Amino acid sequence: MQLRPEQLAAHLRDARGLRPLYTVHGDEPLLAQEAADAIRAAARAAGYGERQVFTVGGAHFDWSGVLGAAQAMSLFAERRLIEIRIPSGKPGKEGSQALQRYCDALPDDVLTLVQLPRLDGQQLKSGWFAALDAAGVTVRVDPVERRELPRWLAQRLAAQGQRVADGDEGERTLAFFADRVEGNLLAAQQELGKLALLYPPGVLGFEQVERAVLNVARYDVFKLGDAVLAGQVGRALQMLDGLRAEGEAPVLVHWTLAADLLALQQVKRALAAGRPLPVALREARVWGPKERLFERVLPQLGEATLARLVDAASVCDGIVKGLKHPDWPLDAWDALRRLVLLTVQALRPAGAPALALDA
Repeated sequence: MQLRPEQLAAHLRDARGLRPLYTVHGDEPLLAQEAADAIRAAARAAGYGERQVFTVGGAHFDWSGVLGAAQAMSLFAERRLIEIRIPSGKPGKEGSQALQRYCDALPDDVLTLVQLPRLDGQQLKSGWFAALDAAGVTVRVDPVERRELPRWLAQRLAAQGQRVADGDEGERTLAFFADRVEGNLLAAQQELGKLALLYPPGVLGFEQVERAVLNVARYDVFKLGDAVLAGQVGRALQMLDGLRAEGEAPVLVHWTLAADLLALQQVKRALAAGRPLPVALREARVWGPKERLFERVLPQLGEATLARLVDAASVCDGIVKGLKHPDWPLDAWDALRRLVLLTVQALRPAGAPALALDA
């Protein structure tokens, strides 16, 4: 049984009782922590008074202790909570077999909580994960994307008796808040708690949020390319500045931008050669949300334009690695900014004002 994090609370209140095993996996620390805490609280309320924690570290972890603990009689309580934490997400061959044996013989007086990081496709298809999924409830914790963040913040504010104004002012307030905490939900929750302490329940104005909320955003370098392809010039430049402030390596930032341009060129040439778009995207290793972005921008980009952008990425690559070019900025981050602006400019509708490349 698979649940989204927002469905977990209702499930835990279900009069039919708790399931014997819960698996929480994902790479959003706040939501994973909240899901695990909710399961622990429900277990305590249901009488699971004793708790044992096993953290799997390395290939030489002794799984016999986990198997033995599940079958042992409790000394202090009739019901026990056993937590199995696998920070690497890789239990290994012995661990895989042990988890499957564990799931085949779940005792009645034990509730098990398994905590895992984000899993890749191969791990999700593994025998050990299939056994965990079949034996109980699986909660997948995904990051809150930027477009979903204002709604998430509004829900959290409502839970503490606060809300923003209706209409454009409220949307502006939530957008500002989201920009300040993007990519850092743990800090976002702290900022929400600060608002609850500073202001009474009711409507929050933009000025109140602006004064209270710190800039704690953290940006994902791999999502910068998505903002560029979406034509979101302001957001792309904000992310670029944020990555620079966080100390991200310019080489990695350039690699993500150049990889998108090379993939666009590869897909464009494949289409010109008669390849179907789904096949061309797959051959260029373009998957997920980026597929939709490619489908949208490819008709706007001619081969000559793509060739110029790839050449620009080549020049930028040299500058990032310490070379100079007479027509480009000397600073690596200024060069990356120009590459972003050149790409966004190429995606703008015909007749749109040109962007200032060195602004």
